[in-house]
Amino acid sequence: MRTAPAGEVVSVLRLCPKIFPAGKMHYYRYSTAEVSCCYKYLLFSYNIIFWLSGMVLLGIGLWAWSEKGILSDITKVTRLHGFDPVWLVLVVGVIMFTLGFAGCVGALRENICLLKFFCGTIVLIFFMELAVAVLAFLFQDWVRDRAKEFFENNIKAYRDDIDLQNLIDSLQKANHCCGAQSPDDWNLNEYFNCTGENLSREKCGVPFSCCIADPAQSVVNTQCGYDVRKKPPSERDTVTYTRGCISALEAWLPRNIYIVAAAFLVISILQIFGIYLAKTLMSDIDAVKAGYRF
Repeated sequence: MRTAPAGEVVSVLRLCPKIFPAGKMHYYRYSTAEVSCCYKYLLFSYNIIFWLSGMVLLGIGLWAWSEKGILSDITKVTRLHGFDPVWLVLVVGVIMFTLGFAGCVGALRENICLLKFFCGTIVLIFFMELAVAVLAFLFQDWVRDRAKEFFENNIKAYRDDIDLQNLIDSLQKANHCCGAQSPDDWNLNEYFNCTGENLSREKCGVPFSCCIADPAQSVVNTQCGYDVRKKPPSERDTVTYTRGCISALEAWLPRNIYIVAAAFLVISILQIFGIYLAKTLMSDIDAVKAGYRF
C-alpha cells in the first residue's frame, strides 16, 4: 500500500481551504442512538383514530347546525335556551381532531413541540377527570343540586331545540322517570304548565316519554300525556312514571358501579398508553440529538 508523501498532503490542504481551514481537520462522531420505528408508527396509529373520529364528529356537528339553520344565521346561537347537545359533539370533535393532528404529525415528523403539546394536553385531561370524579364523590349534595338545576333549565327549553327534546325523551324513557324530581316539574315549561293563561293543548300534561309503555301497542302514542296532571294521583300512577330522573340516576349508579368503573379504567389506560408512547418517542429524539457531535 503506497503512502502519500508529505508534500501531497500539504497540497491537498491548500487546495481545500473550505474543507480544512487553517489546515485543521474536523472529525464527525455519530451516536448509535436512533428513534424507534415501533413507537413512532404505533403513536401514529394511536392518533390517527382520534384524528379521523374528530373529523367525523365535527362533520356531524356542523351538519346538525346546518339543519337547524344556525350556519346561515349565526345569531341563532345567542337565542338558544337550555343545553344544545350539538355543542358537546362539536367541542369533543375539536379536541379529538386537534390532539389527533398534533400526535400524528408530531410522530411522523419527530416534532418535539407537537409531541409535548399532545402529551401535556392528555395529562391535563387525565387529571381533570380524576379531579371531577373525586369532587363529585366528596360533594354529592352540591352535584345533586346542580344536576336538578340543569335538568329544570332544560325542561323550560324542551320545545326550543329538537336535539334537546330528543335527549330528554331518551333519558326519561330509558330510566322510567318524569321530570327532575317529579312530573310536576313540567309546570316550568310554558307549553305544559297549568296556569289559566296557557292555551296550549299540552296544558297540565307531560311529554309522551313520561308515559308507561303498553307492550301491546306497537305504535307510540304521542298524546298519552295530555291532561295527565289534572287526574288524581291514583289514576296518574297507572299512566305515567312518578319518579323523578334525579332519583332514577342516583339509583342507577350503584347498580352499575362496576360498568362505570370499568369504563373509567379503560379510558385511563388508553390515556396513559398515549402518554407513554409520546414520552418514549421524545426521549429517543432527544437521545439522537444529544449524541450528534461535531
